[in-house]
Parts: sequence; C-alpha cells; structure tokens
Amino acid sequence: MSFSKGFLWGAASAAHQVEGAWDEDGKSPSIWDALCDGHVRHFENGRIACDHYHRYKEDVALMKEIGLKSYRFSVAWSRVIPAPGEVNEKGIAFYSALVDELLAAGITPLCTIYHWDLPMWAQERGGWLWSGVSDAFADYTKLLAERLGDRITHWMTLNEPSIFGDLGYHTGTHAPFWPCDEKSPEYVWRMSTVTKNILLAHGKAVQTLRRYCPASPMIGLALTGTIFTPWEETEEGIAEAKEKTFNADFTLHNAHWWMDPMTGREPHPVLGRYLSAEDRRIIAQPLDFMGFNCYLSNNYYHTASELNPKCWPGQPRTLMGWEITPTVLYWAVRFFHERWGLPMLITENGMANIDFIMSDGEVHDPQRVEFMKAYLHGLKRAADEGIPVLGYQCWSFTDNFEWAEGYDKRFGLVYVDYPSQKRILKDSARWYAQTIAENGENL
Repeated sequence: MSFSKGFLWGAASAAHQVEGAWDEDGKSPSIWDALCDGHVRHFENGRIACDHYHRYKEDVALMKEIGLKSYRFSVAWSRVIPAPGEVNEKGIAFYSALVDELLAAGITPLCTIYHWDLPMWAQERGGWLWSGVSDAFADYTKLLAERLGDRITHWMTLNEPSIFGDLGYHTGTHAPFWPCDEKSPEYVWRMSTVTKNILLAHGKAVQTLRRYCPASPMIGLALTGTIFTPWEETEEGIAEAKEKTFNADFTLHNAHWWMDPMTGREPHPVLGRYLSAEDRRIIAQPLDFMGFNCYLSNNYYHTASELNPKCWPGQPRTLMGWEITPTVLYWAVRFFHERWGLPMLITENGMANIDFIMSDGEVHDPQRVEFMKAYLHGLKRAADEGIPVLGYQCWSFTDNFEWAEGYDKRFGLVYVDYPSQKRILKDSARWYAQTIAENGENL
C-alpha cells in the first residue's frame, strides 16, 4: 500500500519558537515571554527567535521550494486575545495572512491551538491549575474557528500536555517554572488537577470546533509519551513491549494517561477520583486522528537504581542526548492504532544536530538525512501493513528557540543564522524534497 496519494508530507513549528515580535501589534506576554529569564541556556529567550512574524512570506516560499504538502504551526494565544474578552485584530490578521499564503502555495495548514505559551493573564489566575482555564480555552478556540475555520481543516487542540503539564508543574524546568516534589502531599492533587483542566480544555475545544468551523474539521491533538519497542520480534517480545508501553504507573508521560479518557476508556484510577461523570462526558469527544510526536524508544536508559544491560557505551544519540532508535515510528503507530483505532499522524519527528555554515557556504547534515531515512522506513512499513497513516511532520521547518535549551540545539531543515536571520536550505531539506516528490518510494 505504501503512503497514500494525499499523504501529508510536512514540517512543524510552534509560535513562540519562531515568531518573535513578542510585544508588537497588540500582543501581550506569554509565560515564556515573561518568566523565562534565568531558566534558559546562555540567558537566551524567544523574543526575536526566527522573526517569522515579519518573514513568513519568505518562509512559505522556502516550504514551497522544498515541496511541502503541509505545514504544522501554532497560534500564540496572547497574540489574538491579549486580555480576557479582548480580541486583537492585528494578531488575527497575521494568522489569516499566513493561512492564505500557505494555501496559495498549495500547502495544507495544520493548526495547533496551544503549544505551551499560556498568556500571562491566564497564569496570573493560576495557569493550568485555574478552574476557569478550560472555559477560557474554549472561548479562544471559538475565535480561531470563526476567523480561520473556513480555510483550516486540520486542527490539533494541544501539543504534548505531558511535557507542559509535568515540566511546568512538577519538575519546574519549563514555564511557569513551578516545581513540586513528588514526596509533597500536594503532588498528586497538583498533577491530577492540571490533567483534569487540560483534558477539559481539550474536550471543550473539540466541541467548539465541531460547532463553529464553517469547513468540516479534522480534529486530533499532538501527544508524546513513553513507548517501548520489542527487543525481538517474537510474540513474547511484542507482548512485553506493549505491556511496558501501557503500564499503570501514575505518570503524565504515558500516552494512555491522556488518550484513555479522551476516547471514553476508564482513566487511571488516581486520576479517575478527580473526574466527575460530567467531566468524563465533556472530555470524551470523537476524534478524527491521533497525532504523536515521536523521537525515541524508551528501552535504552538506566534507572536511578538499576543499570540497563541492553545499553552500551557509545550508543548513537542526537545532540539532545536522545537515543537514535529508528524502529520506534513503526511500533508507536502500530501499538497506538491497535489500542484506540484512530488514524495516525506523526506530528513531530527529527533530530538535533551540530549544524553550521561550512566553507562552501552550505550546511551539510548527513546525520539528519540518515536519521530521517531510517525512521521513515519504519513508518512506511506501517503504511505497507495497512495502518492508516495520514502524514509526517518533520520537526522542525527552521532551526528555532528550543525552550530551556535556547538556540544550541538545531532541529531544522532550514538553517537560521540568527544575527542576520538569513535562511539556508540544509542538505536534509533537499533530500526531503526528493522524498516528497517520490512519495517515499526511495526509502
């Protein structure tokens, strides 16, 4: 079967990581604008980033040159609603112009409603611990549906709630930088409350998109989560990997922590104590696909108390320190489709590399080419086996602000020289262009 004729070959970004213009044209601060000082490597921030706000036409032209069929982007909530009940028309105009530019280039826009940049006005009310955050999110979604929903057909409510929920409110390494010790009596309440409010925001957003989008929307979300791959492709090996993937630990980093209640399954017993029957009804809205941000298999690490005999010195890793495990796309798509029965969209996959401009003026990144080739081979296997795979979004389109890591970790198909904002297509972009043109038949 291979990849479908309408396969969504694309690349992804997030508003705060690329846009810049953090206080222009009526935008108010997000939590990353206001709170990141002292929490990011080299004292960097995302206030200029890739200046995509002013350079979006140049960027869309590069997307067209590569041959992208889709582009996944997010909206900055505080750019369009800078204060409660206030609509910023200039912010809406930017996203409307971006969507029109994409469509004119033959590129399908994939919109993520929330990618980690909560407005400070919502944070001042308690952030994702605020009981009113899900209603505020529904109001925000309604605005996007009414203004952009005539042209955007593919929507993701949230990006990686496990990350902004856990790293924001447990470890404190991401905004709003509110740590909470696991041994604290507050910990279970905090993680369950954050989860409940995120789930309700998702459910209300889905209801809102169904009601207010003029075009018939395709709705999902972009999760990430723990995934184990079989050490051996035997019946026992596959069963063991699946059991470890869907374990019953109390952790936001399991995909089923989120997807089970979203699909009407019984939630984790601890979480279930915080969800009323009405909560569960709101959360369990029909979805059209499951998006998954997939980078590595979780087989290859040591725990705090035990060495993993399957690990070895010198394992290949990306610049993020993440193990390179190419079969993970296949097993993630297979395991998750088997559990929830939804079409799958790879909403992020890629690698951080040491990229720089070389003596010939080009950026050569053969490691990224081999990484993508190997990972996509696994995704093609899933498609060949008849699993409905809608598309693949490379993370990321350009190098960008990598949150607490600053600008060192370059994921892009397009190199950004930040002092000049010059863009350079990397070798991986040219390889990807050929792959798209051949619909993956070269893998």
